[in-house]
Amino acid sequence: MYKIMLIEDDPQLCGLIKENLERYGYNVALPSNFMNIEEEFLTIDPDLVLLDINLPYYDGYYLCRSFRQKSTIPILMISARSQEMDQIMAIELGADDFITKPFTFDMLQSKVKATIRRVYGEYAFKDEKNSCVGPLCLKEKTLSLEYMDTKVELSKNVFKLMKKLMENANSFISREELIEEVWDSVTFVDDNTLTVNMTRIKQTLSEMGLKDLIKSKRGVGYMLQYPAVD
Repeated sequence: MYKIMLIEDDPQLCGLIKENLERYGYNVALPSNFMNIEEEFLTIDPDLVLLDINLPYYDGYYLCRSFRQKSTIPILMISARSQEMDQIMAIELGADDFITKPFTFDMLQSKVKATIRRVYGEYAFKDEKNSCVGPLCLKEKTLSLEYMDTKVELSKNVFKLMKKLMENANSFISREELIEEVWDSVTFVDDNTLTVNMTRIKQTLSEMGLKDLIKSKRGVGYMLQYPAVD
């Protein structure tokens, strides 16, 4: 039974989410004190975290960054904030996905199920082979991207997108194929989620000295072009 830590300060919504997820066989743990969330995270030792942004004492962004420094478990952020910048910030701090309120419980359950299947089940990484395009290499064991003397750790979703792009270097990949590669289904994923993740990839590569390595074409998709051509 997978253990989910639900961090939500709305008692009514919290109770409904807990009831719904437990109906599907999950063990849902709630924090007893919002002042000691970080300590309770270590005590509960969950398999997945559902994390609201607007919380007392510490907001979800702070907690997401703190959890990510301690663990690689999946973090799904939930919030009424729907601006692209909110999603970008969540993903940059280590969140695996962003669920916008209001949402249906079917949507929530599907997101949780897909994430657990991806991280722990049939779609989890089963090998430690590295993917390289020229001097740019992905290290599966450490979920990191290396180029020359630079090394950057990636979130699981960004890692999977980079792997797909590198395995198909110099060929365009459709948005739908990329979404299916990472999120398993095109049904429950906001198209903007892919855009946010691709923006993060471009920024990371640029910071590593690899500007304009990712090309995009409207109606076609994305391509990792190596060597980069302006």
